[in-house]
Amino acid sequence: MMDNDQTQKPQPEFALQRIYIKDLSFETPHSPDVFRLEWRPETTLNLNNEVQKLADDVYEVVLTITVTTKVQDKTAYLVEVKQAAIIGARGFSEPELNHMLAAYTPNILFPYAREVVSDLVGKGSFPQMLLAPVNFDLLFARHQAQMAEQGSPSLQ
Repeated sequence: MMDNDQTQKPQPEFALQRIYIKDLSFETPHSPDVFRLEWRPETTLNLNNEVQKLADDVYEVVLTITVTTKVQDKTAYLVEVKQAAIIGARGFSEPELNHMLAAYTPNILFPYAREVVSDLVGKGSFPQMLLAPVNFDLLFARHQAQMAEQGSPSLQ
């Protein structure tokens, strides 16, 4: 009889080793004048995700969120948060690993970054800013489809 332990593929492992703020910026370039304007904000949100291999099976994932809010063409505030994690990931196929780094981990990081944005905006004396949830799985799928159309290899 054959020992099943020797023939089975090792189980994939994913471990969050650390979650931290890598960089943080809050600016109110037109204060205090902006406080006197009628509050009809226009907000833009930009997201970016970067992955760096630190060692075998160890990666740093950095989710960058930039929020710019303008009132009457004046920047009321600009917030940039680089929320990061060090993760261990082993036993995944390349497509699975790409998904873990480019979608699964940003889904974990987003609530942390969202809280930082909300806190900073409030401390800047502005009305509460709650970012809507982001579907990183959908963004990842769209990116993969776009790369396939262009004939490029998949990127994390």
